[in-house]
Amino acid sequence: MFRAKKSLGQNFLIDKNVISRIVSTVSITDNEILEVGPGTGNLTKEILKNNPSKMYLVEKDNFLAESLRETVDERVMIFNEDILKFDTTSLSKNKIVVFGNLPYNISTEILSTWIVNLKNNYWFSDLILMFQKEVADRIIAQFNTSAYGRLSILANWRLNVNKICDISPESFSPRPKIQSTLIHFTPKKNFANIKDPLNLEKITRVFFNHRRKMLKKPFNQIFNGNTDLLDKFNLDLNLRPQNLDFDTYYKLTIEYERLRS
Repeated sequence: MFRAKKSLGQNFLIDKNVISRIVSTVSITDNEILEVGPGTGNLTKEILKNNPSKMYLVEKDNFLAESLRETVDERVMIFNEDILKFDTTSLSKNKIVVFGNLPYNISTEILSTWIVNLKNNYWFSDLILMFQKEVADRIIAQFNTSAYGRLSILANWRLNVNKICDISPESFSPRPKIQSTLIHFTPKKNFANIKDPLNLEKITRVFFNHRRKMLKKPFNQIFNGNTDLLDKFNLDLNLRPQNLDFDTYYKLTIEYERLRS
């Protein structure tokens, strides 16, 4: 009998109603599908019932990867690899639909890595990903809320973000101690022209390093007290980082890149 490994953040989805809800989020028929962390294959089997043209599974656990080979058909390619080191862009020339019950301990790293490494052309059409609810709340947060911060700003730069539903611990085995949330991401056609997304990460890191402090210190740290920018962006340095909307952070990043060029 297989036991879930805490080191890999394994919590296997067993609730058939939830699995059906996930599968119904997008059209699967004749599309290419990537599933991250398929585990025991419960979601995998339901996806295959909907007739994808191809399916790619990335599973880090050696035992689970071998077990999956015994239960899938010729449409499926299994990669026994770490998703953080896996080149998703090399899978296909077609855009892929991605499903993932992501390990809680690396879920933000996976999402952030995919966004930072995006080129002008997207390698996926949809991301249907599950997160710890607390992390999901940060991803979907709007400005002027306590959960708003670096993760929501980064995610909303290149992606449309739509919460599907919350999922209770009883839907998994073993049961996690927290709720989960399913989020559907789709590519944005129009987005801020930031040359290097690492600059967006830097700007938001500096600004949100002391999220309860006023904007004056991080602004001066980044822009050396450039008062012309205050008028250009109509900035009030008495505000706090959470009071600036998405577009302001994108514009500040573009300005930062312009000043450094």
